[in-house]
This record gives sequence, C-alpha cells and structure tokens, in this order.
Amino acid sequence: MKNQAHFSFWPPRMAKELTIPETTIFDNLANAARKYPEKPAIKFYGGTVTYKQLFEESERVAGFIEQNFGVRRGDRVLIFMQNSPQFLISLFAILRLRAVAVPINPMSTTEDLRFYIGDGEIRLGFVGQELFGKVAPLIGETSLEQAVSAAYGSYASPDNSPGTIPAEVLAAPEQFAGMVGWDKLTAAGLEPSDYKGESGDLAMIPYTSGTTGLPKGCMHTNRTIQANATGSYHWMSMTSGAVILTSLPLFHVTGLLHSALAPIIAGSMMVMMTRWDRDYALRAIEQYGVTHWINISTMLIDFLANPKLTGRDLSSLQVVGGGGATLPEAVGKKLEELTGLQYVEGYGLSETMSHTHFNPPHRPKLQCLGIPAFGVDARIIDPATGTELGAGEEGELIVCAPQQFTGYYRNEEETESSHITLDGKRFFRTGDIVRMDEEGYFFMVDRVKRMINAAGYKVWPTEVESILYRHPAIQQACVVRAPDEIRGETVKALVILRPEYVGQVSEKELIEWAKGQMASYKYPRIIEFRTEFPTTTSGKILWRELQDA
Repeated sequence: MKNQAHFSFWPPRMAKELTIPETTIFDNLANAARKYPEKPAIKFYGGTVTYKQLFEESERVAGFIEQNFGVRRGDRVLIFMQNSPQFLISLFAILRLRAVAVPINPMSTTEDLRFYIGDGEIRLGFVGQELFGKVAPLIGETSLEQAVSAAYGSYASPDNSPGTIPAEVLAAPEQFAGMVGWDKLTAAGLEPSDYKGESGDLAMIPYTSGTTGLPKGCMHTNRTIQANATGSYHWMSMTSGAVILTSLPLFHVTGLLHSALAPIIAGSMMVMMTRWDRDYALRAIEQYGVTHWINISTMLIDFLANPKLTGRDLSSLQVVGGGGATLPEAVGKKLEELTGLQYVEGYGLSETMSHTHFNPPHRPKLQCLGIPAFGVDARIIDPATGTELGAGEEGELIVCAPQQFTGYYRNEEETESSHITLDGKRFFRTGDIVRMDEEGYFFMVDRVKRMINAAGYKVWPTEVESILYRHPAIQQACVVRAPDEIRGETVKALVILRPEYVGQVSEKELIEWAKGQMASYKYPRIIEFRTEFPTTTSGKILWRELQDA
C-alpha cells in the first residue's frame, strides 16, 4: 500500500502534487535567457557567463557540430570534462540537436572510456584539455571520430577570483593531434536547424558508478529529468535571487540536477568549482552570498574541519544538504551550531536522475533518507519473496516514480531483472535495504549485496559505520567483511582518524569501545587504520574496492 504518513510533514505551503512540464531541458535554458538575459548564470573563478551568453554559445556549438560533424537526433555524444562553463554549453548544444548527452567521470581511464564509447556507439566527444591524452588513443581506433578540446581558463578571470584557481583552469590552450579547439566552434557563428524537441526525447545516458559491477547506461528522457529538476526547484525554494555553490561534479546526476538544471529553471546564479577546495568554497560563500549548497557528506566534513572557519560570515546560507553517504551525527550538530541550519539529506540513484526521497527542509532528520518526493510511490519488500513490509521492518526499497529511467541502454535483461510489478505498477528495485518509521521517513540500512553474514546473523555495514562515527577520534569509517574460521564472516572496520588523534588511540581501544555500543555480533573484531579511502569523484567510498583488497 502506498505510504501516506509522510504527508503530515510535507513542507508548509507546498502542493503535494506536481504537474511535470511538457517542455524540454533545453527549453528551460531558452526561457531563462529570455527572462534574465544579462543576469549572471555562472561565476567561474572571477569570470562571468550571463544567461544570454550561455544560451547563444550553446546555439553556436550546436550549429557547428550539426553542420561539421553531422550530429543528429538520437546520436550519443560524450562529455568528458570537469566542472566548467564548457560542460553546460556542451550539454545544451547536444540537447539542442535532440541528441543524447553521455557524461562520464573525469577520473575514468582510457580503458574505461573504451567501454563507454563502445557501449554508447559514440562518434563525438567534448573533452577537457587536461583529459585529452586519455581520449586521443581512441580516436579512429573506436567508433569515436572527432573530439572537441576545452581549455577551461578562457571563461575565468584570475584577477577577480575569490581564491586559488586550479591548475587545470589556469593552463593555456594547447593543440593536440586529432582535436578541434573550442574557440573554433564558438567563433564560427553557425546556426543550428529549427528546434523541435519533445519531452519524450531520449536526452541523457548517465552511467551507474560500477561500484558493484559493470557500469550500465541509464536512459533518461527530457520528461524524467524534468520531473526531478522541477521538483528540486520547488522543494529547495529556488528563486532568481538564489546563489548556488556548484561544487559537486556535474557528470554525476546529483551535481547536475541540483546544482545546475534546477537553478537554471529559477534563473539562479551558479558559483562553479572545477575542483573541491574548502578554502575557495569558504571565500565564495562570503563573496557571492551563496544561499544553496547541495554537497556530499565527505565534502561537508572537510569544510567544517577547516580551521579558517572561525569568525567567517556564513549567514547567507539558507539550505545545506546532500546525499551519497550518511552524514555523521556530530558533523550535523557542528553545522547547526555554526550556521543554525540542519543538514537536509536526500536519497537517489542514476536510475532515478538523482533523488526519490528528500528530507523536508523545515523538519529534517539526521542520518535519514527523507520522505518520498513528488509523485514517488516508495515501498519496502522482502528481497527474497517480494512480500510488502510495513513500518519498522527492514527490507528492499522499491520505487515507482516519474523520474524513473526508461531502461538500461542496450541491456534489456538487466532492465527486466531490476523491476517488479506490484498493484499493477512497475517498480524499480533499488538494491538498498531500508526501514521506514511511523512518520513515513526512510532510513538506510545497507546494500543488499553488502550484508555480512556473521555466524548466521545479518550485519549491515552502514549501521555499524554510523555508530563508529560517534567516537570523537573517527573521521571516516568503512566496514567490510573478513573471513573467519569459526563465524564464516566477521566484521572489519577500516578507519581514518582525525589528525589530532593519530597515535593517541589504538585499534584495540576502538574495538573495546565498539563492544559497548552495539550488539555482540555486530562490533568490529578487526580495525585497520588508513590515511585515505578510494572514492568516486562524487565522494562515495568505493567499499567494493576496499572489500576486494
């Protein structure tokens, strides 16, 4: 039965239903450019891109790739670059032609790219200059025929920058064999054919992170993207006066949707960062009066650990939130003490173009996924039997939502196996184990595949991690399974200590502390200190890599 309890805690003065616009994502930019032509759309290391400029350059780039590279409706086009104005211009140029954007993690290797290019049958790529060396060997050897190189610095103004500029942005434009320079596209002044985009057009194929297997392309139409972009715009109360800190990577659905696509609907200003830098973020918040900041917990942990925070002005902030990993309770309390704001957590997937759940900004709960967003039917089932479960019971989260992808690209078998029919509706099986409280708020327990079977007892690593975070010495923790001759599997915790506790606390002391904090079958029998964890660019800890190691 569809959950209704959460409506009692719905944000005040906000309708519970959302009509999804039939306009397209490109229409959103065109509308913003008509309404706010001279308003800054992007602040980029001292440089400014207005809404008119963003729109007109997207048009010119679209005209060039249509007339010179033959890009047509349905063609998949690679975007392989870090956060920059060129990222968004490339995206909107692709959408302008009713082609399909394929944004890929800038940390990907040449062999990773070989897979994506082959899977997507990609002929053209937009590539950050510093990443061109990874792409060059694939031009002509794979389906990739052309690549456009973007030097980010052409949109920056170092003399006006609030802080240190990354080396990639400062680098002067270079020439590479097999490349087409960005300036050639914008200077040509070519106009694209008439725009006839429809909401049902396939618009984007973000790939799953691949932390639990081979990456899969998630097919999203304008309509599925619009559902969440419009929903975020309303949920976060964005206006044309809002200032967004765009620090999450734009190749990832969370960063793209909440820090770019939703702000463009509102006509907000984006303060864009190519790389995470806590000092730059602090100065940008002060200088530009940042109001909205969607991040990931590891980013906020680093930001709040900055000794330079004392006495700084963060009063412009109105909403700070994010997802990807549970925020430690102590970090949430520190944010509230510093800013008066409670962290607004959310939950989502590439398959749902970011969030399906968000905490109500006026009544969030810490370490909580939130409540179902506009139009989302979220239920909990027994993963083995498919039986629907109730409040307080742990099971797999399934969702039926307007932002739900249309399927995995060229992978019908995975598409079918990841869905289930209930009450005549098609639900996506998230693979996440959750529980719901009596008020309709959802809480993460763990991934189905991450469970540890310790002597027959189920141990969910995320639960153990959340308890470990209560210890003042622990900055980050990742729990994995370890073989055990008697128990079969046992709990192992990999721990990064806060700098002031390094050498001051031992593994044995942490194990003894953990014994008193959780059930005897749950506490870590093994603790290993680390100085860093492997992560995705979006900040998620690669637990599978740590598990395999």
